Amino acid sequence: MIKYPLASSTWDEKEIEAINGVIAKDMYTMGEGVKQFEENFATYVNSKYAVMVNSGSSANLIAVAAMFFTKNPKLKRGDEVIVPAVSWSTTYYPLAQYGLKLKFVDVDLHTLNFDLEQLKNAVSEQTKMILAVNLLGNPNDFDAINAIIGDKDIILMEDNCESMGAEFKGKQAGTFGLVGTFSTFYSHHMATMEGGLIVTDDEEMYHVMICLRAHGWTRHLPKENHVSNKSDNAFEESFRFILPGYNVRPVEMSGVIGVEQLKKLPSFLDYRRKNAELFVSLFENHKDFYIQKDIDTSSWFGFSFIIKPESTLDRAEIVKKLEANHIDCRPIVTGDFTKNEVLKHFDYEIFGEMKNAQYLDKKGFFVGNHQVDLTQEIHHLFEVLTF
Repeated sequence: MIKYPLASSTWDEKEIEAINGVIAKDMYTMGEGVKQFEENFATYVNSKYAVMVNSGSSANLIAVAAMFFTKNPKLKRGDEVIVPAVSWSTTYYPLAQYGLKLKFVDVDLHTLNFDLEQLKNAVSEQTKMILAVNLLGNPNDFDAINAIIGDKDIILMEDNCESMGAEFKGKQAGTFGLVGTFSTFYSHHMATMEGGLIVTDDEEMYHVMICLRAHGWTRHLPKENHVSNKSDNAFEESFRFILPGYNVRPVEMSGVIGVEQLKKLPSFLDYRRKNAELFVSLFENHKDFYIQKDIDTSSWFGFSFIIKPESTLDRAEIVKKLEANHIDCRPIVTGDFTKNEVLKHFDYEIFGEMKNAQYLDKKGFFVGNHQVDLTQEIHHLFEVLTF
């Protein structure tokens, strides 16, 4: 019996050894292991700075919050932020929580990222930020997005939580904007128990995020910094609060696991891309399904299917058949997020028709990709979905 789960463990004895090393030191809170992982990750993606937090959701929260607390705030309440209609909930929540106005734009049915024509039309004089989400491993077309921004004073932020290792024209996804966020949750490209990262080349943003991550205090800041320089009195500085921060620190075990996982990430990505080559070869001309079109160099988080308009297949029946054959599947992220009741708590606008988001909401699903050879599982999937 072939089983095709949504995700599988990325750990081996190296991660266990790293955890045991933390236990031996008997110091579990954020420390040198987290710092080392941050430095290594920043180097890997070719970014100046990386800040580790306890989840990708927290990464989005801290990144958005930091834009309100730079000396010249980059955002203020009421500013308009353009977002795609398909993403995870915590792409949107920090924006709403900080009083920003969300403008929802449709996605492309084939790439699953922004519908670029609708994005272009949605930009207004009120637009202060575009939050680009690289969905299911697929980088956005950043040439097109930057052309839309042009010389306008618009911030670009990336939610790259599903697309670690993706590239656009040789540059790492997550590094095109002011900030980019990543997730190291179990089912993602590498896993650190729970975890997330924010990368930036902006030193002031980096210092603000360091402060916000841990209570809004000065303790983890360098003496000379862009938030508030520190005195030489370590006792008084230990509990000096300057920003309305959070406690979203990662534990030290997550940091040392990250150090080991990052060493393996290139091989994980190789396997995911080899699996994708087989998947595409089998399904790219399927009579019943659209599959995700790779914009450049996807890291293939998973494999999506959208039932073609001319097909007579029913998604509920497909899901039932997949489950009967031990193949895990899920909706494409949240589907059309604008359908959710939580929007009553948002300041928002739906720009134009969410035609594609609504369609994939009813007709789409995805299966997992892993960091190991899935030849057998993908052939099994193809057999099950051959009608």
